[in-house]
Amino acid sequence: MTDNVDFKQYWNKQKIQIPAVEELIKKANQFKRKTRFKLIATNLILLATCIVIGSVWLYYQPEFLTTKIGIVLCIIAMLVYLAFHNTLAPLLLKHSIEVDTKTQLQELLTLKEKQRFQQTTLLNGYFILLSTGLSLYMYEYVVRMTLPWFIFSYGIVLFWIGLNAFYFRPKMIKKQEAQLNKLIAQLKKLNKQLID
Repeated sequence: MTDNVDFKQYWNKQKIQIPAVEELIKKANQFKRKTRFKLIATNLILLATCIVIGSVWLYYQPEFLTTKIGIVLCIIAMLVYLAFHNTLAPLLLKHSIEVDTKTQLQELLTLKEKQRFQQTTLLNGYFILLSTGLSLYMYEYVVRMTLPWFIFSYGIVLFWIGLNAFYFRPKMIKKQEAQLNKLIAQLKKLNKQLID
């Protein structure tokens, strides 16, 4: 048994590198910044779409009640989606220069929880309302078409909604979750090292 224990060498092995901590916090802030940009873009796009849809109603004065109900359902779908989607804003709009890893981890875990609800329950409701609204809206115009064009028109719209709901949405969700899970795992590991 040796009495010469090199405590300095042991300490250096256990020490956490400060640049690594700063880099991780920087990555988390970049992720939040990207998510914040997407939130703002979503707000602008969906609000502009609501205004355009409302203008269509005012300008073209649809005759069928189904068309008016369809327009209302589409606008309601977008506004409800925005209302819940904007609950992420308080997490994303915080501007603290120095945030510790524990706070950063807590914010990312809260963000993950809210995103999970939005990516499942909220988006499912959004697609159902939007599909119903579009189907009702289109009825006034496609009822005047021949049967093959009627089927083609509804087929194209339903195909596009289905493609978005069942292909693009899961891909986007998987990509977002992978990024967020990686950051959370790194922050958890770092917090554990800091506690130990």
